[in-house]
Parts: sequence; structure tokens; C-alpha cells
Amino acid sequence: MALKITVIGTGYLGATHAAAMAELGFEVLGLDIVPEKIEMLSAGRVPMYEPGLEELLKAHVAGIEGSTGRLRFTTSYAEAGAFGDVHFICVNTPQKHGEYACDMSYVDAAVESLAPCLERAALVVGKSTVPVGSADRLAQRLAELAPAGDEVELAWNPEFLREGFAVQDTLHPDRIVVGVRSEHAEKVLREVYATPMAEGSPLVVTDFPTSELVKTAANSFLATKISFINAMAEVCEAAGGDVAKLAEAIGHDDRIGAKFLRAGIGFGGGCLPKDIRAFMARAGELGADQALTFLREVDSINMRRRGHMVELARDAVGGAFLGKRVAVLGATFKPDSDDVRDSPALNVAGQIHLQGGQVTVYDPKGMDNARRVFPTLGYADSAVEAARGADVVLHLTEWREFRELDPAALAEVVSRRLILDGRNALDATTWRSAGWTYRAMGRPRA
Repeated sequence: MALKITVIGTGYLGATHAAAMAELGFEVLGLDIVPEKIEMLSAGRVPMYEPGLEELLKAHVAGIEGSTGRLRFTTSYAEAGAFGDVHFICVNTPQKHGEYACDMSYVDAAVESLAPCLERAALVVGKSTVPVGSADRLAQRLAELAPAGDEVELAWNPEFLREGFAVQDTLHPDRIVVGVRSEHAEKVLREVYATPMAEGSPLVVTDFPTSELVKTAANSFLATKISFINAMAEVCEAAGGDVAKLAEAIGHDDRIGAKFLRAGIGFGGGCLPKDIRAFMARAGELGADQALTFLREVDSINMRRRGHMVELARDAVGGAFLGKRVAVLGATFKPDSDDVRDSPALNVAGQIHLQGGQVTVYDPKGMDNARRVFPTLGYADSAVEAARGADVVLHLTEWREFRELDPAALAEVVSRRLILDGRNALDATTWRSAGWTYRAMGRPRA
């Protein structure tokens, strides 16, 4: 008989996973404790912007004309417990307030609520990013609380979603990692992921601790690579070098690779910053803090880039922002997302505003979220409107729309043709040919 799947938590990760499981042919029940979210998802709408997700949702949500009807949503743990053979935990694990450590309260609450409802054999699968050692503790708690006792198993299956590519990454993952304690748990997960595995996605079977470490290790490596090229940008500025050419040259080395070697204002979002901090905190608890001290410098370099962009902008407008109009292109932490969590772009905009600048922001998808975080900033409905009367234009999120802007058209509305490229993503020659002063971090001025 075909497996039935529940997804606990229907935020960014959970909504995507639920829709993808339905796409793979499973009957799926998504659970969340927020009724408004369940109501929205049941209507085929998503509470965030993610390319392709809403279309995938509408293709499977029960009650929508033309859908397969394989996907439903509920707020009832009892219903989920009775329905599912495999229960995926996809709740948030944010950074604790005032600490580096991970807040496990949502994961703990999900297990505490689900376990008493498991009256028959089931596999509970954690997908949330958690500190190493969490799975051991949660497995013990499941055994204590589940009426079915040792017929309920735990497995850990970390997620590797990239915002903007989440649907693709779920349906066609570049790897599937499962931490299991039994052949039965492995067999069940092989059945769940049979389709992507048949298409060539490799399966890595491991123990609990390794499966928990994979996501934080991957994010730490990525963060280190980004901060490395940004550190090189600082050296290039001091020495008169060109970080873009440096990145091109070292990127041809197969051992290094060209990806994520574009210097700029650094990384942000809801994963990389909090994951590397939680990793450091957990290593300290385990007595292995010396192993990850380099991540403190990675974090420091990253945060320093934001202040450096503010300094560049301040110098560009004459040494002070008071009375100056600043256009900011971009509010999200990356393109193809509406996520403004720990966004370098919005952080830079906020700093300039606090220093007296008249800041106007435009972003293709992140305007509503940006307004909620920084309601005192100015907002415009287009890049042209944001730039109207500007003394300097800051390009801070590398949306395709911004890369394709017509410099000549933008020149018609600004007070001064000066653009600072915080992502090293614009064509310097094109902008300079249109009469603009183009500057970028770690690049020569002309």
C-alpha cells in the first residue's frame, strides 16, 4: 500500500516539501498551528514568494478545479497522527534572542504534540536544521510519548533548499542525506525518494550525528567562500587590484571553482548567518570550540561589508548623508525571493537612513516585507521612481531586472549619475558609456 505522508510546519520548507511530495505521487497532509496559514494554503496560495511553488500547490490541493486532490491541510495533530505513515518535521529553528545558539522550541513542540497521536507504526523524519545531538534526544522522547512505542522510529533527512530554486531542489535534489538507525527506516526513505533516486540523485546513508552536521557544514563552507572573496576585495582596494579579475583567475582552478566568488555586501537570509552561529555555539558545548573559531572571522568579514558599503556611499555624496537622496535597488537578501530576513541590502538602507539620508527603496518582490521591517524608509513602485532625484544609486540585490536596466533612461531622472554596485553584477562598461560614474567593491575606479 502506498505511503501516506504528513508535513509538520508549512512555512517555506514545509509548504515546498508538501507540494513536492504530492507531485511525486503521495497522498499528503500538511499541518500547521496557524489557522490563517492553513486557510491560505488550502486555497492554493502561498504566504511567500518562491518561483513555481504556487503553481505546484494548485496542481495538487484538494478542492481546486483540475488538481489531483492529493494534498490537504489541517491544524489537528490527531488527524495527522492517524493519517500518516511518514511524518516530516519542517518547523523553523531560529537563532535564540541574545545568543548564538539555535532555538529548538518549535521542533520540541512538534515532537511533543505529534508523539502522543502515534498509535501505530510510523517513521518521524526531521528535516529542520538542528544542533548535532538533537536527534538522539528526540528519538528518546518519541519512545517515551508514542503509544505505539518502539514501532515509531526517528530518522534525520536535512534539507538543502536554495531560495529561488526550492521546487527544483526538492524534486531534483543534488543529494539526499538520511540519518537512520535501522534498515526499515532506510527502506521507507528509499521508497519516499524513489523517483529522484531513479533520476540520478545520490543517496547518502549515515548516522544521526553526521546527518545533523551535513547542513551546517555545507552552509559554513559556503559562508567561508563568500567571506574569503570579500576579504580579497578589501585587499584589492588597498592594493589597487581588481577582485573581479582575481575571482575569475582563481575560479578556473577546479579545486576552487567559480561559484560564489562574486565580491559584494555579503550574505544574509534566514539560514547562513544563524546556522554558522548555532554551529559555533554547539561546538562550544561539545568542547570543540577551537575547531570553529575561524567562523567568527567569517561572520565578522560578512557584517563588515555592510558598513563598508555605507562608507563608500557616504564618501560618494561628499562625506555626509544629511540632505542627500539615496536610491536603493533591492531589499531582499537575494534575488527570486521576497525574504528580507537579515538582508544586507535592507541593513545598508537602514543605516544610511539613520545617518540622515533620504532613502527610497525598490525591490521586485520584497516591498511588503521590507515595509514591515523598516516602515520609516521611502518606497517606490519602480527602479526609475526610486532613482528620481537621487544623488547616488545603490545596487544591492542582483535581480535580473536591475542587471537589465537602461542606464540612459535612468540617467534622465537622477540628480547625479553615480552608481555603486554592491553586488559586482552590473556591466561597468555599459554604465560608464552612458555617462555614469560606476564604482564597485574591490574594483578599480575606472
